[in-house]
Parts: sequence; C-alpha cells; structure tokens
Amino acid sequence: MQRSELPGHLGRAFSVAGAREAGVPPSRLRARDLDRPFFGVRAASGERAGRVEERVCERARQYAVRMPAGVFFTHLTAAVLWGVPLPHAMITDVLDVGVFSPGRGPRGRGVRGHEVSPALASATTHAQYSLPVASPATTWAMLGAELPHPYDLVAAGDHLIRVPRMPGGYQRPQRPAYARIEQLAAAVAAGRRPGIRALRAALPRLRTGAASRRETWLRLSLVDAGLPEPVLDHDVLDELGRFVACVDLAYPELKIAIEYDGEHHRTDARQWAADIDRLDRLAEEGWRVVRATNRHIFAMPGVVVQRVRTAREVRARSERRFIRRRLRVRMHPTREVRRMKERGRAEAPSSVTRCGCGCR
Repeated sequence: MQRSELPGHLGRAFSVAGAREAGVPPSRLRARDLDRPFFGVRAASGERAGRVEERVCERARQYAVRMPAGVFFTHLTAAVLWGVPLPHAMITDVLDVGVFSPGRGPRGRGVRGHEVSPALASATTHAQYSLPVASPATTWAMLGAELPHPYDLVAAGDHLIRVPRMPGGYQRPQRPAYARIEQLAAAVAAGRRPGIRALRAALPRLRTGAASRRETWLRLSLVDAGLPEPVLDHDVLDELGRFVACVDLAYPELKIAIEYDGEHHRTDARQWAADIDRLDRLAEEGWRVVRATNRHIFAMPGVVVQRVRTAREVRARSERRFIRRRLRVRMHPTREVRRMKERGRAEAPSSVTRCGCGCR
C-alpha cells in the first residue's frame, strides 16, 4: 500500500499534535518511514549525520518542535551548538534542556532536565540554528562543572572569545566573537555555582588567538612547563613585509614556530603538498618549526616541551654569539680583522697596494 505524502509545511521533524492538526491520520504517523526520536515527535527516516556533533544538532532540531516557551538548551548540548571543542567521549545523544526556576526541568527519554537560576544564566536564540540556547557566556560557566580537565575549560573559553580571521589579515574577520572576555568574567562573578573554582582558575588563562582545542593544550603545556607563553595565530612576513605563512604558536623574537599537524595533513595529498611548500618558505626566512601530532599533545606533551626548550636554547646561544661578535668588532676592529684573517674568513684591509712584480 502506497503511503500518503505528508504536508510539506511540517518539515523533516514535526510534533504529533501539529501533524494531527494538519489532518495526518494516526496510521500514517505509525509508518516505518518515520522515526520517533522523542515522545510526541516524528522525523523523516534517512541517513544519520556522521559526526557526533552533527547528530546532536540534528536531535536538538527534532526536540525543538515540542519545546514549550521558556525552555532552552544548556550545558553540553549548548556547547555543541556553539561549536565548542569537547572531548568526544563526553558528547552523547542525550540532550541537556533547561528552564528558569521555579520551573521544573524537562524530563523524558533522551533528555536531561535542568532547573537554572535566572541570576546565574541568560538565554538567547542561536543565529544559525534558530534554537533557544544558553548564551555563550552562560554556556561556558555551565561547563565549569562538566569538563574534568582544566585545559578543556580554557579551550572552551578560547573558542568562544576568538574572532575567526583569514591569515595575513587581507580580509575582514569572518564573524564577531561569540562572547567577549568581559561577558565570561561577568558570568563567573554572577554568584556561586558548581565548578566556580575551576572557572576562576581558567578565566585569566583565556586567549583570543587559539584556533583549536589542540592549540590551547599546546600553549598551556608549554607555559606550565616553565617556558614563556608563545604568541598565537602569528603571521610571518618576509623582509619586504610580504606574507609568508600563519603559524599556530610562535616565539617571533627567536623565529621558532610550533605547529599542530592534524590527520588531514597526512591523508590529503593537496594539503600535504601545501605543507611542504609552506615549511620551505619558513625555512628560507630562518624559522625553526617544531611539529606536534594529536598523540604528542594529549599523550606525550613532554616530548614537544623538550623540543621547544632545545630549540629556544639553540637559538638563544646563536643570538648571544652574534651579539658578542658585533660588540668585539665595534670595540676592537683591528684585532677582530686580524683574528678573522688568521681563521681564513677574511683578508686584512690595507691602504698599500702591490704592483705586479711583488714589490711594495
């Protein structure tokens, strides 16, 4: 038996009540071509999103068709909607949904309800998904009790205050930051909440230049090992001011770059070729590049730290030798010229010339 077409205005996900109002019979709502992601919700069956973050966003859109007024997405679900980089093990299909007190947090299959204090939170409408969600600053404050590792809490804040830009600064920023550092500070200062100590510790460590969770982990690993804090998202220019490359982290005064190489750098032939050209250009400008993989960052940070420490020491020694040599030349030019002649590096200047027969 051929199934009847559903009204087009219902979309891919719709509430059972809305479908009944549109004249859809109960038998059609029980058909196998419709999924039942939540109680009172039907969704067109189809290929599920591949990445777990995409599945969460899809489920949020499905649940939104039955959300009453005043209810919004919170905690980990809000973080996924804002694109916050989270450990994959923490992202599940269960949605975090909240309501301001004295309301009661929603309940049901696939939903984790929360009662939220109005003094500690604010809600907004997500510009991309048109979904009610905790504001970016509130979302970060909620993660204080969710993320077990302090580096991940810093990475979440780095993501929310970052302004995406094109390397080289040739174009305007792609979009404004989701939040300002002042807004995150205000969320922390709003009052006591779960995870408040972690939030207070993470707040002064936030930076605007980190483009990924890995870059934040790299920066914090170096700093916590006693090394100076590197510059993030640094544009390298040649002597004429022309753009050479944008590096993840850098010590510009020593021409040292620290780069994260993701899996796509190895599997994408075009990216691999571009990386080779880019590294060659950096080498031509005298830059030393320390490269790190996912395993280095999360399982072997000490290896990267030691490589960066060694690179800094080598560059610092070279710089000191160069400075001492210049000082010696300025203070004792004749002695230095004689020493260079003895080493075969230069000939001593002379105002007396010799003729062809060898006489003086």
